[in-house]
Amino acid sequence: MPATAGPPGATLGRAAEDFLGREDLDAATVRSYGQTLRRLLLALGDSTPLPSLTADRVARVCAAAWGAAAARTWNRHRAAVRSFGAWAGLDELAAGLERRAEPRPRTSALGPAQLDALWNSPDLPLREQTLWRLLHESGAAVKAVLSLNVEDLDLLDRRARAGRTWVNWRSGTAPLLPRLLAGRTRGPVFLSDRRPGPARTPGPADLCPDTGRRRLSYERAEYLFKEATKPLDPTHRGYTLGRLKPGPQPPRAR
Repeated sequence: MPATAGPPGATLGRAAEDFLGREDLDAATVRSYGQTLRRLLLALGDSTPLPSLTADRVARVCAAAWGAAAARTWNRHRAAVRSFGAWAGLDELAAGLERRAEPRPRTSALGPAQLDALWNSPDLPLREQTLWRLLHESGAAVKAVLSLNVEDLDLLDRRARAGRTWVNWRSGTAPLLPRLLAGRTRGPVFLSDRRPGPARTPGPADLCPDTGRRRLSYERAEYLFKEATKPLDPTHRGYTLGRLKPGPQPPRAR
C-alpha cells in the first residue's frame, strides 16, 4: 500500500524504510533507490515530517550531491525520486529535477578476428555473405543497402545510387553481387527466402518481378545477423548489423 503525505507522525526515515522494504522491488532496484534515499536522509534527517518534503528541498539536495554527475547518473537518481514520490503520494517531488539528455553510446566495430570468423564461415548463405560484406565495405546504413534495386547497381564502378547518396564497395563484395543476382535485371537486390502469401503481398517496388519474392526486411536481416554472431559475442546475445561498419582507420605513414 502506498504511503500518504498527510498522516501525523509520518517521517522521511520511516517512509524510506517502508518504500525500500516492498516485495515487488528486486535487489538491484533496492540498491539503486537506496543510494538516492540515503543521501536525502543524510541531508534532511530521518525525522523530517513527510508532508514538509517539497520539490525545492529535494532539488537542492540533488543539485549539491549530483549536480556535476554524468547525465546517466543524474537521471538514475531523478528516477528514484520520482518513484518514491509517486509511492508516497508526493507526485510533484521531482518537479525541480529536469531529465538530462544522455549521449547515445558509440557502437564499436567488429574486430578483425570476428570479421574473419564471419567471412570464413562454411555455412554462410550467399545472400548474407554479400549483404554483410557490402555493409562492412561501404559503411552505409543498413536500410539504405536493403533499399537497393538491381537497376541501381553499377558493377563496373562498384557503386550504387541510394536516394541522394552513393553506396560504394570494394573487392570483397565485387565477385559476390553477380552471383547473388543470377541474371536478374530488376527488383530488390536482397530478397526474402520465400514468396509472400496472398494477404501479405507488398507493393511492386518491394517485389521481384522475376522470382516473386519480396525485399528482405530490416527486421529479418537483423535477426539473422544476431543469430549468426551469438558464438562471437561473449554475452551470447549476438551483434547488430551496425557493428559491421568499419572502425576508425590508423593514420597513414608519411
